[in-house]
Amino acid sequence: MFCSKCGHENDNNSYFCSSCGNPLKKEASVAPPSATTDMLSLPKRLLKNKWFKILGGVVAVILLAVIAAFYFTSGIVDAADGFFKAVKEQDLAKARSYLSEDFRAGTDENALADFLSKSAILNVKECSWSNRQMSGDRGELEGSVKTETGGVVPIKMMFVKENGNWKIYAIRKPATGLQSESSPPTAPSKSAQVALVKQSTHDFIVSINKKDMGHFRNTVSRLWKKQHSTTQLNQAFKAIMDADANWALLDSYEPVLADEATINQDGVLILTGYYPTKPSQVHFEQKYIYEGLTWKLLGFNIKVK
Repeated sequence: MFCSKCGHENDNNSYFCSSCGNPLKKEASVAPPSATTDMLSLPKRLLKNKWFKILGGVVAVILLAVIAAFYFTSGIVDAADGFFKAVKEQDLAKARSYLSEDFRAGTDENALADFLSKSAILNVKECSWSNRQMSGDRGELEGSVKTETGGVVPIKMMFVKENGNWKIYAIRKPATGLQSESSPPTAPSKSAQVALVKQSTHDFIVSINKKDMGHFRNTVSRLWKKQHSTTQLNQAFKAIMDADANWALLDSYEPVLADEATINQDGVLILTGYYPTKPSQVHFEQKYIYEGLTWKLLGFNIKVK
């Protein structure tokens, strides 16, 4: 190998010229490993630590989301637990204090006790909630109530916020027995249908005699209240109020249901029939929707034929 500087011939294995000392070969440079090489050459322990950190971050985010959900829905859970604690203590007056204004207006202590008794949750032991949702000033809880006798009753509760406090808007207990998944709400018994008609007619008569539909409006569904004010109802039934007929006579008659009760696709219960008055009969059509704990009036039509 010849030196590029002085031309002296050197041994092929020489690194420097034996005459002038000029380098004959440059030392091989080692390129830094690529990112891929770095990753492949990392110890397995370091790779595991990296994945554990990523997994830990994901778990932390999920945990924070769960904690946030429990925090923001704690108000409706407190309201539900407070309600059932009062029920357990047989303090129905206190239990009603957890209900919304509309709910209380249409449900007295007797009606509440009747619902709780028929739903087998009057003797409540404890509650557990499996699903909770909240959107603005509305919330929902789904879970179950365990009774003192060991029974478990599924429950769904809806809430509204009134004056900064969560109040129970409705309580639902799924019907027992064999059902189709898409079947509509179950119609009340025949005797219960007659009771609905008699009560609604009585409330109507009270307002007609007062020439003010305020009392009648207080007994109807929340949906109907939102659609019609007392003034509008006064106008709608003005002709009947001005007729000065003795409608109170209907309270002494038993209504006759003309057809089998039907519930349409919107969940509206339709009851039709007549009062066997003479010489003319008083025919009616009454519509109800299920609100809170019971069927509430949605439409009322009455005619003398």
